[in-house]
Amino acid sequence: MKSKFKDLGVPESLVQVLLDRGIGDPFEIQMATIPDALAGLDICGRAPTGSGKTIAFGIPLVVRAPKGYSQEPTSLILAPTRELAEQITTVIRPLARMMERTILSVYGGVNMRQQIDRLAKGVDIVVACPGRLNDLLEQGALTLEKVEIVVIDEADRMADMGFLPQVRKLLDQTLADRQTVLFSATLDGDVAVLTKDYQKNPVRHEVGSKKPDIHSMEHKFWSVNRPDRIPVAVHVVGKYGRTLIFTRTKHGADRAARQLKRMGVSAAAIHGDRSQHQRKRALAAFADGEVQTLVATDVAARGIHVDDVECVLHFDPPEDDKAYLHRSGRTARAGAKGVVICFVDQVQHKIVKQLQRSLGLSISIISPEGSVDRSTRNLVSPDRVSDGPKNRGTSLTKSRSKPKRGGVPRSESPFGDDSVRDRPAIDRSRSKPKRGGAPRSESRFGDDSVRDRPASDKSRSKPTRGSAPRLESRSGDDSVRDRPASNKSRSKPKRGSAPRSESGFSNNSNDSKRSGKASYGKRLKRNLKTSGKPRKKRNKPEVSVFS
Repeated sequence: MKSKFKDLGVPESLVQVLLDRGIGDPFEIQMATIPDALAGLDICGRAPTGSGKTIAFGIPLVVRAPKGYSQEPTSLILAPTRELAEQITTVIRPLARMMERTILSVYGGVNMRQQIDRLAKGVDIVVACPGRLNDLLEQGALTLEKVEIVVIDEADRMADMGFLPQVRKLLDQTLADRQTVLFSATLDGDVAVLTKDYQKNPVRHEVGSKKPDIHSMEHKFWSVNRPDRIPVAVHVVGKYGRTLIFTRTKHGADRAARQLKRMGVSAAAIHGDRSQHQRKRALAAFADGEVQTLVATDVAARGIHVDDVECVLHFDPPEDDKAYLHRSGRTARAGAKGVVICFVDQVQHKIVKQLQRSLGLSISIISPEGSVDRSTRNLVSPDRVSDGPKNRGTSLTKSRSKPKRGGVPRSESPFGDDSVRDRPAIDRSRSKPKRGGAPRSESRFGDDSVRDRPASDKSRSKPTRGSAPRLESRSGDDSVRDRPASNKSRSKPKRGSAPRSESGFSNNSNDSKRSGKASYGKRLKRNLKTSGKPRKKRNKPEVSVFS
């Protein structure tokens, strides 16, 4: 059977590559755009998701792309997400290899050094996300001055993500007489402005209705409360097989994947906080059938291209009709059939009804189909992620729980003897005293002689800062106790006042003779006298106070 791709002007070598991959007949968008793209015309194409747009612009690109040089690629493809950029590279690489052209995907989440080294060796076609490409341009890793062909894929998605200013900046750095090919699900709004400013007499090709044909897939809206979502999701996966689940948040994606694994369903999560290696590995495992379920956020909605996805499950209702279409477009691709199920919480019925009106659907919100095992709902409660069932212990369990900080210690021995349990639960006299309070009236060595002392001994307690020192001898004699409790003459003087009237040596005979600040000469005489050495007379000059 003769392939129709050859009738479109596709080289024989590329036709054979397509046949080896099981692609024999072109889709409608491919039949419409490939001849004009091979002729070098600007194209503005609109086609629904999964209609074969990648091959539609990929074949003319590898045929017309000039040879690139070090840090000077000649063709550029812009994509909004990492997954879409990697998908485009995977589809085009066999075609580019046949035409002796090199291709490189450039996006964040991977080592930039490797991308810089690869660009330095020379690349013909670059598939890039706008953010990482701008970073490489600022570092001087490449230049776009030799780019002759530019392809903008999913332009409406770029507009939604706020990438159009960066796209404009990138297009301004390419050749003025370049060929610009643009594909989008919608051609109005910001996409129309981009077409007007950066395309020259574009040939317009529109395939299918302006809105995706949502009636090609089966839609179901189930009333499911939050505690029942995981058991119902397990039922869906068991009934339909390979399922793609979309959540509203990144944390929700991780949580749902963990709970599904706990219920025996193989699952992997993919979202913006995952590294590119983790995202690529999860997507490959889902595509190869190693995991039954892939849990993703809206960021990955357009970058996931996996054949034979039987069901798309909206774990959380999408924020608008566009998000619903992008999510649901992962199933029923290229004429296949698919099922789309949306979980609706009790408080979300009104919002979902408004969503249905925007989509042109009129479907009743019903209870889940089939029998759902809700006996394990406590194990997978979405609001309480734990490693096992929640422990609703008795009063005995509470008595063994860890006490609060600063509370009474547990009245149970960790070694299992029951002698400790006979003690009262709250023993104030044995509890650790507060900071600054009286010490515990119990000896560490076990003798009971210390216990006879009163619990609060103010005379033996540690004095507060700035008060008189304790009147207790370290040697144990009680002669010191007869001194008055407050000895102002022995207390530490205030800063700047006269020093204490106490000798630095053992002889205290000079204490009563000194008052006030002693001069250096008097201190020297006193030291010599106490050391037993003869005093030396010093002839001081007489100084008059009137001089």
